Amino acid sequence: MGNYLFLIIGVMIVFLIIMAAGASFHPMKWVGRLAIRFVVGALLLFLLNVIGESFSMHIPINLATAAVSGLLGIPGIAALVIIKFSLGS
Repeated sequence: MGNYLFLIIGVMIVFLIIMAAGASFHPMKWVGRLAIRFVVGALLLFLLNVIGESFSMHIPINLATAAVSGLLGIPGIAALVIIKFSLGS
């Protein structure tokens, strides 16, 4: 828990430095869009896990799988399912 606190504080300090320097917020727009895509990807994986529970299929929700499903959408989720079945784990 302590490591996450330092990470959050560090991100906030960097954000405040960027604001104080008067930098453009264009990069922040990209960061916000990526964060939203990651969250949507995690929600899609959650729905897949709820539906896949009856088929005994579970894909863990972590940063990598949320990124794949959020950035690639349905093809990314299909790729994760294919990888899951091909590895047999």
